[in-house]
Amino acid sequence: MNHKLSVLVQIDLHGAYVRLVVTGCVTEANQNVLHPLVARARTLIPPVAVAVDLTGAEHVEEGAVDLLRWALEHSNTSDGAGPVEVLTAPERLDRRPVTALAGHRARAGALRLLPRSA
Repeated sequence: MNHKLSVLVQIDLHGAYVRLVVTGCVTEANQNVLHPLVARARTLIPPVAVAVDLTGAEHVEEGAVDLLRWALEHSNTSDGAGPVEVLTAPERLDRRPVTALAGHRARAGALRLLPRSA
């Protein structure tokens, strides 16, 4: 499984919100690339509300969401920075660590076990 992610930044023309639409795979190993993007979005038009939208991601580890939320809660932000909301689809969260997925590949929304080469 390719654990890359892509981020599209949507900015409201009236300065009411910034939405980071994340697609691809969000893992414990790559969730940290979202931290500076959120920090930058919060400084665009203070006190703008920022939404990190993970609902379109094809694979989201529950541990990655926990780490992301913890980092956002404990980040050093300037006074007047707006709130940050992490949007997830609970039914799509993967509660297994990434190592458990090493022998699987996502295809058409389903996981299937691939044979190991000898």
